[in-house]
Amino acid sequence: MTENTEYTPPKVWKWQSENGGEFAKINRPIAGATHDKVLPIGQHPLQLYSLATPNGVKVTTMLEELLALGHADAEYDAYLIKITEGDQFGSGFVDINPNSKIPALMDYSTTPPTRVFESGSILLYLAEKFNAFIPSDPAQRTECLNWLFWQMGSAPYLGGGFGHFYSYAPVKIEYCIDRFTMEVKRQFDVLDRHLADNEYLAGGEYTIADMAVWPWYGGVVSNTVYGAAEFLETHTYKNLNRWTEQIDKRKAVQRGKMVNRSWGELSSQLHERHDASDFELRTQDKLDI
Repeated sequence: MTENTEYTPPKVWKWQSENGGEFAKINRPIAGATHDKVLPIGQHPLQLYSLATPNGVKVTTMLEELLALGHADAEYDAYLIKITEGDQFGSGFVDINPNSKIPALMDYSTTPPTRVFESGSILLYLAEKFNAFIPSDPAQRTECLNWLFWQMGSAPYLGGGFGHFYSYAPVKIEYCIDRFTMEVKRQFDVLDRHLADNEYLAGGEYTIADMAVWPWYGGVVSNTVYGAAEFLETHTYKNLNRWTEQIDKRKAVQRGKMVNRSWGELSSQLHERHDASDFELRTQDKLDI
């Protein structure tokens, strides 16, 4: 390991708002709204406020899968939350999610309306509401939830750990990158070994566990998240690659990836979604560009 400049923590930590890094200007050590902003409300009972990061893609994928399965009541409006501009700190968003993280969902089909925040909670809420993508057998349901909560506990090491220090930190720190690379590769091995004997994470059935894990781990494997596939040698995890490619081919997944996406190729973007026809209309717009 190369030698780094040693840092001695002060007796009492003080917040420096301009401490470097891509998200330094929007991160802060306090909660609550920074400004008043009423969120728009569309025509459907389900209102989603999100961004097409891995956590956001989980929920748009679930909603598109529900619609593909024939659940008409899963129609939804999806509004873009620009986290680099601090939309998540608007009063309307904070009322739904006091933690100021995307995604956030309001269900106006209930009385009173139900707020749902945290991606795993939203997936479970929708699965139970529509009785879909979660096994009914108690043992299989538990296996599904095992992997859903595995993702909740593991992904912070991938995103806030490896992803931050590899891609976003203003200074590349060898110790941090080595530490989180080791853990991420261990997690890849956990998935790869399990998928050697299972088509999907909960067994032979595609569930919310797959929808939760795929945007993160499938994203890194396919090199769409962090651009670190070569660094992590993701091609060596054969079963994980098979699963990643299998899910990526699903039409609902392809649509889910587009919703609330505002970067990359124009053909991959759909800033807001209010109706299934938005995909076709947006595609035609792109062809006319």
